[in-house]
Amino acid sequence: MDLFAKFVESTSNPIAVLSHSIHGAATFPRLTGDIGNRMTYKGVPQVVWSLNNYLGLANDPRIRALDTEFVDQHGLSAPMGSRMMSGDTCDLEALETELADFCRKPAALFLNYGYQGMVSLIDALLTRKDWLVYDSGSHACILDGVRMHNGRARSFRHNDVERLASVLARIERERAPDEAVLVVTEGVFGMSGAVAPLRDIVALKQRYDFRLLVDDAHGFGVMGPTGGGTGEAQDAHDGIDLYFATFAKAAASIGAFVASTAEVVWRLRYTMRSQIFAKSVPWPIVASNRARLDLIRSQPQPRQRCWSIAKALQTGLRERGMEVRGTASPITPVYLSMTAAEASEFVETMRLRHGVFCSAVMYPVVPPDVVQLRLVPTAAHEPADVDETLEAVTAAYAAVTGRPAPAAAAPPTSE
Repeated sequence: MDLFAKFVESTSNPIAVLSHSIHGAATFPRLTGDIGNRMTYKGVPQVVWSLNNYLGLANDPRIRALDTEFVDQHGLSAPMGSRMMSGDTCDLEALETELADFCRKPAALFLNYGYQGMVSLIDALLTRKDWLVYDSGSHACILDGVRMHNGRARSFRHNDVERLASVLARIERERAPDEAVLVVTEGVFGMSGAVAPLRDIVALKQRYDFRLLVDDAHGFGVMGPTGGGTGEAQDAHDGIDLYFATFAKAAASIGAFVASTAEVVWRLRYTMRSQIFAKSVPWPIVASNRARLDLIRSQPQPRQRCWSIAKALQTGLRERGMEVRGTASPITPVYLSMTAAEASEFVETMRLRHGVFCSAVMYPVVPPDVVQLRLVPTAAHEPADVDETLEAVTAAYAAVTGRPAPAAAAPPTSE
């Protein structure tokens, strides 16, 4: 069979099959205007709840001015080449030192991108003799790391510590002396807003021999008293052996990092293929990331404002009888009962008639006849945005279905 014909005609991916009918709305929508709580969709002004811009830094005047300054100073070409060969800079080294200090780890390694960084990190850490244990609700970057691992891998039910303990006990009985174990989970799960029970997972180290890697992309800068992440929020950070996070969420930039022991980080510098064989990130981005990290460390007000908006939104939705379940973070999932056809109409009604833009997830990500709205409160939002959105969700649901907005049972996992 011809490769292209087989590829195009494949029905193994339901979303791909639906792509033509949902393209430009449920998928690949285009927002225009300055990044913030108010943007434009198809010419209609929107209150936007779909940006992981937790601290509102994407359009912060201080950051915008520094970005311009750094581009003028360095351009976008430097440094040329991979970091190992010709792409190291003083700002890269300084950023890593500052990250290690902020994350309370001996050392940190900056990574070009979060997704490729996680895949490459898992690949670098494990050999075919080692065991990889991961939360079944993990992000695709972790699952792709699992796919690359040529050793043994076991999953445990989402956030189920007892099931994790059972898996570790089984591995303990089977493993050879030279077989190591890595447990991987997220800090905050990006679709549902649920947080991992890190304190309980860390406690399992008293019974089982493993190392813990936490992907805290949605927790870094947001969770904990200082924004130090989900481990800090649960007083479990010291038990995290490899702390991984990204600049693409709270810091509103690009790049990622992993923090661990000095020996491990040094070894990763020379074994992570995604870094060794890739061009360094442009210098202005690294310099700007230093400025963004400094704001995260020194300015608690944006984090406090993000949480204030999140609590107002989540409380308001629940008071209107809507299902907001499982989240312990600003991420706000709303589950509503409606058919797929109604869900598509509902999303466009929200946007074009009521001027409220949020991401909507449909089957097969969630069960049939359920739509999950994913709203992301940020420090850039205003209380008026919350009020407007509460009215819009209720009115749009009634207009599309002819019913008051009933809650839908949230699926067990939606990540």
